[in-house]
Amino acid sequence: MAKTVLVVLKKRNHYQDTTTDLSNCLCEGFMVDSPIFEIFDGLPRQGPGNNKCTEKAFNLLSSLPAGSKILDIGCGVGMQTIHLAKICNDCHITATDIYQPFLDKLMENAVKEGFDDRITTVCASMDDLPFEAGEFDIIWAEGSIFIIGFEKGLSYWKQFLKEGGYMALTESTWFTDEPSSEVLQFWQGCYPDIKSIPDTEKVIMAVGYDLIDRFKLPASTWYDFYSHLEKRVDEISDNYKGNTDAEEILSFNRKEIKIFREYPDEYGYTFFILQKNTNK
Repeated sequence: MAKTVLVVLKKRNHYQDTTTDLSNCLCEGFMVDSPIFEIFDGLPRQGPGNNKCTEKAFNLLSSLPAGSKILDIGCGVGMQTIHLAKICNDCHITATDIYQPFLDKLMENAVKEGFDDRITTVCASMDDLPFEAGEFDIIWAEGSIFIIGFEKGLSYWKQFLKEGGYMALTESTWFTDEPSSEVLQFWQGCYPDIKSIPDTEKVIMAVGYDLIDRFKLPASTWYDFYSHLEKRVDEISDNYKGNTDAEEILSFNRKEIKIFREYPDEYGYTFFILQKNTNK
């Protein structure tokens, strides 16, 4: 979903060097009336990932205090939020997204699973969060920091972590030093800030985090996500015939799927587990 949001932001001249003020875009009504949300509303996740990867990342965190507070930023419908509640049975999770129907679906699922007493939702933009400094032990962000920009997100969100707190997030990275020209052109068009894993780690340390661990998400998480997305795009395409903006978004989704299926080894998500450096 994040790549699609950025493409539309750029089209409407809201996106410049990943410094977009998303809260202003929301106030202008850009986000809430976008067909993006109808496309992604019917999906079990709004980006690549799975519960196995979420759990693997969580298990890399150590010495968590009892009753840890987790902030899940850009949670979507919250598959990972629900799973975090399952595997951390005394944690309280605050899940944020700018689209209220995603949060409603999350809470519907939380009630079914019996976790509604430990999950709270807040409708807010990821660049304008209504929390206190040092409020959370963990910040979680699967597939969302992409929208605000990696360095900007790390810098802005850091204030909400307690000293020594953790951040676990996925970021798009190159898996090759020589991407194919078609792949390079695609990423230059939607997210020119994509970096290699070593260069991404340099940003992490420069902003003031220690890198605890990292791992690549398997290609299977992308295939699973794109299988759902492709089906959804096909289902709703007729609803938007003649709507130029919507047709461009749907065309972009199809191109994104095609590019990955042709070049699955050249890029993907890396899950980074960080700890706030108390010396910076």
